[in-house]
Amino acid sequence: MRALADLIDIEDSAWPEIRNAVAGAPCPVTVLPADRGRADAELERVQVTTRSWLGAVVHRTGGLVIDHGWLRVFGSGSAADRLASLGEMNPTDGPLLVGVDVLGGRFAWAADGGTPSIRYFAPDSLRWEDLEIGYGHWLAAMLGGGTTRFYADLRWDGWAEEVAGCGLDQAISLFPPPWTVEGKDLNAVSRHPVPMAEALSLQDL
Repeated sequence: MRALADLIDIEDSAWPEIRNAVAGAPCPVTVLPADRGRADAELERVQVTTRSWLGAVVHRTGGLVIDHGWLRVFGSGSAADRLASLGEMNPTDGPLLVGVDVLGGRFAWAADGGTPSIRYFAPDSLRWEDLEIGYGHWLAAMLGGGTTRFYADLRWDGWAEEVAGCGLDQAISLFPPPWTVEGKDLNAVSRHPVPMAEALSLQDL
C-alpha cells in the first residue's frame, strides 16, 4: 500500500485539466469543497495518484455536481451538501462506484482482468453496459455536455427544475418505472424524490 506522500503529485496533478473542463462546461457544474483530512484518507484508500483524474477529483473535491444535479460524481464527500464520499459508496472490494445519476443509474470503474473501463447500470434496462472508456475520458465527456446526449431518452419536460430541487442524497423515483412499457413516456409517469439508497436497492431486486 502506497503512502499518501507517494500519491500526491503537486508538479503533475490532473486537477488543472479538470478545473479547465469545469470552467468550459456548457451546463452548470458545482465543485463541492474538499475537507483536507477526509480527502487524504480517501486518496489513501483508493490508491491512485493525483496525476489521474480519479485521484484529483477525490483529493481536490467533495464531489462534482453536473447538469443541475442530474449527475453526482463522488469525491471525498460533503456532509453539508449531503453527498457521500467515494469510500462510503464503496464499503467493500469490487467495481468502484464513481458516480450516480438522479434516476439511480450508476457508473462504476471496473477492470475484470483487463483494461479498466467505465460501466453504466441503466435504470431503463436494469443492465450494466460497458462504455469502453476510462474514467478521465468519461468525466471529460460528461463535463463537455455529454449528459445531454447520454440521457436524451430519460428526460422529461421541466426536468431541470425538478432535478435542481432534489437533494444530493436523493433520487427521483418514476412510476411506472422506465424499464416497463408503461414507463417509457416520462412526461406521463408519476415522479417524486426518494432517498438515493432506496432507489439503488429497488433496482437491485
